[in-house]
Amino acid sequence: MEFTSYDSVIKCITEECLTNYREKDVIHPMDLAIHLMKCPQMKMHCPQHHYLIPAVLLTASYKLQGRPVEMLQDGLMEAMLRAKNVLAGFCGLYGSCGAAVGLGIFSSILLDATPHSVETWAITNRIVAESLLKISEINGPRCCKRNSFIALLHAEEFLREQLGLDLGVSEPICCEFYSQNQDCKKTECPFFPIH
Repeated sequence: MEFTSYDSVIKCITEECLTNYREKDVIHPMDLAIHLMKCPQMKMHCPQHHYLIPAVLLTASYKLQGRPVEMLQDGLMEAMLRAKNVLAGFCGLYGSCGAAVGLGIFSSILLDATPHSVETWAITNRIVAESLLKISEINGPRCCKRNSFIALLHAEEFLREQLGLDLGVSEPICCEFYSQNQDCKKTECPFFPIH
């Protein structure tokens, strides 16, 4: 499995997901995502978040389901290949935040959805659509961290209610990254630590 053709952030995300999968009994996607956001090469805003979302959710879901690590390796490779097509600035240039699209990548891999699927096709589109609505409740400009938090929080609820997959409930989030964001909305953001 070779990820170096993409970049060092993708490699870091993949290696950390596999390490967590092998070493931990329970994996909480939000905790893993925040840990990965602290990777030294991870920028405040970057398209690697579009891979981070499906990567942490596949890691947590497959662990909960007891799937073999080889399935996770294959799932991560597929997620990486799909996420490469979600370009930087997708939120403002295409009207679909890459964090929400990452939920679609995750759910389609988890459920083996294809363009010809029936029920799983609908589920995959619904998780993205509902996440985009939640993300759009906060005006721009973009914030990859904020939108990733929103997408992951939505995934927790959606997976529990729609698929019976309980990945846990996140503790309240206090953003640790706001000082790196020149466009931070500060108190207009629900994750800003000072309200």
